[in-house]
Amino acid sequence: MPRSFARNILCILVIAAGVPAIAAASNAPERFQMNRDIRIEQGERAGDISCLNCSVYIRGEVAGDVFALHGNIVVETGGSVSGDMSTLIGNIRVASGGSVAGEVAAIAGGVRRDPQSTIAGDVASMEGTQWLLLVVLTPLVMIAVVVAFIIWLVQRSRRPATASA
Repeated sequence: MPRSFARNILCILVIAAGVPAIAAASNAPERFQMNRDIRIEQGERAGDISCLNCSVYIRGEVAGDVFALHGNIVVETGGSVSGDMSTLIGNIRVASGGSVAGEVAAIAGGVRRDPQSTIAGDVASMEGTQWLLLVVLTPLVMIAVVVAFIIWLVQRSRRPATASA
């Protein structure tokens, strides 16, 4: 009896935790766009936002994370983001009255924020394209070193043993 009771309680807790998440997801749909800007207007609510080769403009509410590859993210007056914001090869700007509850990061771009804006999490900005080169080239160099080491080991094991006199 205690085992089934615990199992029932666990099922009830899982269902109770999942229902608000499902309700929030249906009220805040995810958005993805390529080569065309995304605009969240005042009074509009969205979930996670991903943008490739375009920019994101937020006047409404984003209930998730925002990511832009080769584009900017702008939180305008009255806009809010409850998750994190990040961009690769782009800038982030938070205008006066805009708020971000998560962290903000820009690689190969900058973060600009008005003094009256709110960012609750950490802010990281790696301006300039040299950071992009560092992020891309470091793993490639590491892979090249490992491959070179493996080739050296294979060639070393194939050498014939020299006879000692």
